[in-house]
Amino acid sequence: MSSNVLFASSNKNKFDEASKILSNFKINLEFFKSDLIEIQDDSISDIASQKVKDAFNKSQKPIIVEDDGLFIDSLNGFPGPYSSFIFKTIGNNGILELVSSDRTAKFVSVIAYSDGKNIEIFESSINGKISDKPRGDGWGYDPIFIPENQNQTYAELTNKNQISHRYESLSKFASWFLNRQE
Repeated sequence: MSSNVLFASSNKNKFDEASKILSNFKINLEFFKSDLIEIQDDSISDIASQKVKDAFNKSQKPIIVEDDGLFIDSLNGFPGPYSSFIFKTIGNNGILELVSSDRTAKFVSVIAYSDGKNIEIFESSINGKISDKPRGDGWGYDPIFIPENQNQTYAELTNKNQISHRYESLSKFASWFLNRQE
């Protein structure tokens, strides 16, 4: 591996995914387990920016955080930036009960990086739809999100880490980060 970066989160699943993705770019992630301050805001970028400031203050090392949200069209973008809280509160079955016949959705991922001087933001989104029931063995909303041009949920896909919203934003980060290292 050519470079090391800390990844701050309390979610080991998120770290494991990010670590696998970034290893393809020769970036080694180290898990910095931490409960970070999470502001309530309509902007995932603003939430991630605040989290990475907190993470850097705790670690004093270059660090990234990832924040994401599931935005469902028929629910006016809900749960959006409140996805983690809503998942803990009502879960996938609760979301499925709320969704109408319009199942269009998108998953957004924001990677925020801080070296203590600057904050860089890398955002991506993947369009898709909400399944009719949970399918596959996955975590979070993976069992109910079907990415565009697929007929399986993230939880059912074997190549999720090559096509997900998280992959896209981490790829943008990796390209920027590696170019900086040269």
